[in-house]
Amino acid sequence: MSFGDPNNPYSQQPPQGRPGYPQQAPQGVPPQYGHPQQTPPPYGAYPPPGMPGMPGMGPAPLAHWGLRAGALLLDGLIVAGPMYALGFIDLANSDHPEEPGVLGVIGMLYAFAMGLFQIYLQGKTGQTTGKKVVGISVRRESDGSTLGFGMALVRWLAHFLDSIACYLGWLWPLWDEKKQTFADKVCGTVVITVDKG
Repeated sequence: MSFGDPNNPYSQQPPQGRPGYPQQAPQGVPPQYGHPQQTPPPYGAYPPPGMPGMPGMGPAPLAHWGLRAGALLLDGLIVAGPMYALGFIDLANSDHPEEPGVLGVIGMLYAFAMGLFQIYLQGKTGQTTGKKVVGISVRRESDGSTLGFGMALVRWLAHFLDSIACYLGWLWPLWDEKKQTFADKVCGTVVITVDKG
């Protein structure tokens, strides 16, 4: 048998492209990224593979300010609510209100640990507890991936920029094209809506 025998389909060689040109994908098969001449589309043009809550191939819808504010309030209640409750109980039962009691210390430790846990969740999944309830997620603007703990912590610290300019940065998503706060712009993040659950 020789190559190209019409009676034996296993002996045919695969088609070769023209020298110097990349081989075209078969009709109906989308090209794969990774070829030096192909770059992925910019964020928002098509969803990154595996992005949750994005039906079909539509762009990721950016979260409006009301959802972001609601998530922030819920997270504040989760982190600070028990701390203040324990602090007030401690204050009411204390003979020395200037010194924190056992319940006050427990409340502060809880707030610190819960704050770190919320940052960890946001880095790993894109969502704090409050963001999960309202159905929004923080993602990298460049590729739609989650931030990781380190960048989530940096983004949390960068919210200082939102506050120093008379809290203008917190309101910036109301008119910004990408609905970003100053911290989002510095860290290269966007907040998108996702399916709740």
